Amino acid sequence: MVDVKDGMMHLTFKSPGHETKTFTKNLLKSEYAKATDMPEQVRNLFVPIGQDGVERPQAYTEDGLFFKLGSYNQTNGKDPAVNRVWCSGAETHDGDVQKQYADGNYAEVWFKDAEIVISDKSISNQGYFAANDGLASKTVYPHEIIPFMDKFKMLMGDGTNLEDLTKFENKDFFYTVIDGTRHWVVYKTPNSGVTSKNSSNTRTELHEKREWKPEEGGKLTGTCRVMQVSVSGDARVAASYSTVIGQIHSGEGHENEPIKIFYKKFPGHEKGSVFWNYEINTEGSNDKRWDYSYPVWGYDMSVIGTSKDDFPAEPKDGIALGEEFSYEINVYKGIMYVTFMSEGHPTKTFTKNLIKSEYVNREDIPDQVMKIFAPIGQDGTEQAVAYKNELNYFKQGAYNQTNGKSPEKNMVWCAGAETYGGDIAKQYANGCYTEVWFREATVGPGTPPK
Repeated sequence: MVDVKDGMMHLTFKSPGHETKTFTKNLLKSEYAKATDMPEQVRNLFVPIGQDGVERPQAYTEDGLFFKLGSYNQTNGKDPAVNRVWCSGAETHDGDVQKQYADGNYAEVWFKDAEIVISDKSISNQGYFAANDGLASKTVYPHEIIPFMDKFKMLMGDGTNLEDLTKFENKDFFYTVIDGTRHWVVYKTPNSGVTSKNSSNTRTELHEKREWKPEEGGKLTGTCRVMQVSVSGDARVAASYSTVIGQIHSGEGHENEPIKIFYKKFPGHEKGSVFWNYEINTEGSNDKRWDYSYPVWGYDMSVIGTSKDDFPAEPKDGIALGEEFSYEINVYKGIMYVTFMSEGHPTKTFTKNLIKSEYVNREDIPDQVMKIFAPIGQDGTEQAVAYKNELNYFKQGAYNQTNGKSPEKNMVWCAGAETYGGDIAKQYANGCYTEVWFREATVGPGTPPK
């Protein structure tokens, strides 16, 4: 009996006259994630044929699985010199099935009963077979995975602007992949390419066509994995090694951002940080604007190194590259409610008033801001009504915060990363890019908070 429940596989073997044997195996967490975990049996049997890999830490998490039952003959006629584990060198009579049956070169298994029970909560694996049947010749467009693409336009990392995203893909920036039974939409962009007029950072990012005021509200959700952030940068710069994966952007006034959701991971660390920033809607000149950063899992933006290659300690409660998490930005009657969820991590919620500022006076400026923004002259105050009556819109995707500009110009936003003269292929080959996958996302009106 093979019984899989809550990610654990329980095996039971019974036979009259024999001792019943049971085994348990975790299918969600590997015990072979490091080379030192390799069992002696494997070293003796598989290492000599060059099979000495390690398992991904999450083992079979999120993979689409299916049962098989019957007779799968492991004895073949291939030369053992090719592979001493799987090539049997057996007699095959050149494929003559009757001759193989006549002299015992076959397998035969009888079953007197069998049963399969699948939970109603299970995801059908029909999609896996459909997706992989002729997959090499089949294009699955991003809008087929996340249907809301008609509500957005997009700027890609090479400067291409797109108004219509239906039946569109670009294998360098915006396309789909399949992982197990699930399709994901990929947003990818280098450290240096062609940027928007008001930014130093490249993006492959959706831009909502609808605009709305905080009093009217709106909601954006996303379930994603960050697969890559730049491996080069300056540890003293708060924006280094980070990407923005969702935001609200103002379309009026100073065009500032009530929320930007970041993922950041220092080189050499397994886990990175998820945090979100609120940018003040400044009173008067916008030169004094600053962000206040809220940690979700791991650090906030202000945790930096003391020198270019000096990294802080790895966050204990962080999120690894490839680890799935979800967010919801819900603006209702001027109040922003933000929720973050990830399996194995505590759910985090935040509330922020977008129509009444808490930073009207200089004494209201937080210590965190005085630490990282005041030294570069950004120490302003916010207008009392914050973003009231301003048109806003959502953005989602990969907005790379790691650029090649000199940190001497700005120790918060100029990352000093490698850009290979703007050669996108070289940046991709050397890890100087950001890549984010989304499998689900929605956009619509704000709703009463739960």
